[in-house]
Amino acid sequence: MNAEWSVMTILSPVGSLVLRASTKGLVSIDRGKAARVKGEPEAERNVALAARELDEYFAGKRRKFTVPLDLHGTPFQLEVWRTLRRIPFGKAVSYGEEARMLGKPKAARAVGSANGRNPVPIIVPCHRVVAGDGSLGGYSAGLPMKRKLLALEGVSVAG
Repeated sequence: MNAEWSVMTILSPVGSLVLRASTKGLVSIDRGKAARVKGEPEAERNVALAARELDEYFAGKRRKFTVPLDLHGTPFQLEVWRTLRRIPFGKAVSYGEEARMLGKPKAARAVGSANGRNPVPIIVPCHRVVAGDGSLGGYSAGLPMKRKLLALEGVSVAG
């Protein structure tokens, strides 16, 4: 019998990434390494699609992801993560701009907190959000990774 989840580790320009998918979609991307777990056929398809799309992204051949997502969070977090997916490849916005896109212009701090809890960085592109002064701001996976992702997309930032 197969596991409910599929887990795969891929090598990327930003290090090893652990992909975890359910039968509904990609659940998380974490840094590090994990044992390969084969899951239900649909979970296997989802993790394989995520791996292929990430490889294409890092090779400069993909700007938008189509892998289904199985995200779990508060209603506000889910709304913030949907908003992140509207930020185009190669563009950076401030936390305040993201809050305005969300229709909650005074919620920049809450938006930043929700971005920090994004379980699928890169695919839900929280790396495209920077501080109001144009500097990097924060990133749950570390500023070197954020800098590399933005550089890959042709975005230059202060600091």
